[in-house]
Amino acid sequence: MKNLIRGIVLKVIYPMLMLAGSFLKDRKERFQLFIIALNNRLVRAQGFKTKRILLLLPHCLQINDCDVRITNDIYNCKRCGRCEIKDLIGIADENNLKLFVATGGSLARRIVKEAKPEAIVAVACERDLSSGIVDSYPMPVLGIPNERPFGPCFNTRVDLTRVREAIEFFGK
Repeated sequence: MKNLIRGIVLKVIYPMLMLAGSFLKDRKERFQLFIIALNNRLVRAQGFKTKRILLLLPHCLQINDCDVRITNDIYNCKRCGRCEIKDLIGIADENNLKLFVATGGSLARRIVKEAKPEAIVAVACERDLSSGIVDSYPMPVLGIPNERPFGPCFNTRVDLTRVREAIEFFGK
């Protein structure tokens, strides 16, 4: 029943809110945050547990002037500490998770298809996160919006505590 409610939220209410958001541009991001938060509550209410978790990150978490590109292989990171990638690699390693960086929705969908996880912890902006959650349904996804102190797609950050909590939810 809870998965049915989640399906209605993602496949019926989300498109209606995005249609409304196309007319009310100043509210579109709030609608997306609402869908992410509602999805997260419904996923948590299902109580789904697995060890096959994919941690999916946006490329904008990497510091912009870094010499190393991590989009093909996040483990190319030199772990200098200038961005949170080093910490996220540590979290993934501690929890034996698959960890990938996506540059957009098409690559994210391909990663999900190839990794074959049972659950996803995803970090992204509101737009990519809400549409990715919808695209991944019925797979359980806990979404964590990134923080954008310098604007969109540039040196973004993520609350590492929220990432750990999402992983613990699925894994325990």
